Amino acid sequence: MRGLTKIAALELGEYRIRVNSIHPGAIDTPMIAGFSRPGVDRGAAYPISRIGVPLDVAHLALFLASDESTYVSGAEITVDGGLHAGARL
Repeated sequence: MRGLTKIAALELGEYRIRVNSIHPGAIDTPMIAGFSRPGVDRGAAYPISRIGVPLDVAHLALFLASDESTYVSGAEITVDGGLHAGARL
């Protein structure tokens, strides 16, 4: 996905088409509800001390679709509360 984002951004840039990709980490949805253990704070390992919610991803998508991001292309943006940078132990 990351490579495809970059190639598409390079190929489509001349047509003023911006291509970016959103890479969400764990987002609090029914899909991940069964992965938590009772009594364990799922957000404890995250640098920002909480697990993501769907609105966190939606805000990024809205930014990328807006005129505020007209010079952003070829970006791979991770939405994971900093977990990709390193978990808190």
